[in-house]
Amino acid sequence: MPFWKQFILCIVVIIAGFAAWAYFVPGAGETMRNAGIPDNLVPMATPRGEEAADAGAQAQGGGQGQGRRSGGERNAAVLVVTQAVVQGVVNDRLNAIGTGDAIRSVAVTPQATGTIREILIKSGDMVKQGQVLAKLDSEEQVIAQGQAQVALNSAIEKSSLYHNIKSSVSRMDVFDSEIAEQNARLQLQAAELNLQRRNIVAPIDGIVGIVPVNIGDNVTTSTPIVTLDDRTEVLVDYWVPERFANTVSVGQAVEATSVARPGKVFSGVLEAVDNRIDPASRTLRLRARIGNSSDELRAGMSFAVSMKFAGDKYPAVNPLSVQWDAMGSFVWQVTDDKSHKVRVTVVQRNPDYVLVKADLKDGDQIVTQGLQRVRENGAVRVATNVASDEKVASQ
Repeated sequence: MPFWKQFILCIVVIIAGFAAWAYFVPGAGETMRNAGIPDNLVPMATPRGEEAADAGAQAQGGGQGQGRRSGGERNAAVLVVTQAVVQGVVNDRLNAIGTGDAIRSVAVTPQATGTIREILIKSGDMVKQGQVLAKLDSEEQVIAQGQAQVALNSAIEKSSLYHNIKSSVSRMDVFDSEIAEQNARLQLQAAELNLQRRNIVAPIDGIVGIVPVNIGDNVTTSTPIVTLDDRTEVLVDYWVPERFANTVSVGQAVEATSVARPGKVFSGVLEAVDNRIDPASRTLRLRARIGNSSDELRAGMSFAVSMKFAGDKYPAVNPLSVQWDAMGSFVWQVTDDKSHKVRVTVVQRNPDYVLVKADLKDGDQIVTQGLQRVRENGAVRVATNVASDEKVASQ
């Protein structure tokens, strides 16, 4: 390339560099003014006001950074939500299913064999003890009673005669006549008893069930004529787990509900406790007595029985608060704005609370939310105490 072209290229590069310096370097315009170059030759002169604005912007930016640093320091404490410990009770109620039976129930059978001649009751009747329910044929027994009566009358006459003529008969004859009279009386009593047994009577007060026999049926001493139930009170037998063996006692209050009377609770007492645990089911048999003065209950009904106890008391915490690590379960307790790990043993899980065995008392604050950042002896802020601050920060 010729020299003059090199010279011109150098001049162009110098001018371009000067122009770039003048346009892009801050303070270039002021330097040119100080060098005595007129303002009309100073390209893109930077106003002093813009420099002041830049300085103000820098100052403002520094202030915001400092504010963020102070806010970070303020937010160093972990934000958590807590819930107070309450007292929970376990094993305070026993629920079981039982079967009811009348306080007294009898299946009436005849005391003799024969044919039914008369039935004097019908299903649903209320009968009294000793009332005749049915009668068997009794012709033979009536004849036997008459014969016994005749024999007794004869023995009495003979005994009276011998007593009047003691001087003419021996003492042995008088004694034999007295024995004969006593034997005739016993024969009459036996005949009357056999005749009486032709009547089937009620052994207890009760309500008559369905009568399964008809007039003309031949029955024996094993044939059921009718069932009688005294249901002024109802006995309910039910079974409970063996852990309640030392808790239940005779006379304890019992509540029962029946499927036949939904929504109505019947009160009663524990009537009896069995003397042994069933080895097959590991349960204990109990019997409750429930009043039935209104005659709403029947034998054979199923009952849902419940009993109340003092129970065992444990601290109860929110299910969300229970955490686990290699050593087992624990919760975070907040004391003096510090978090502390408390070991717990779960006793029972309920929908709303978990009963635990731990060194906790009512009112202790336990962390339920914000658990991921909580550390031992770490600073925490309870959400209820910083609600206004968080609202301002969110704005």
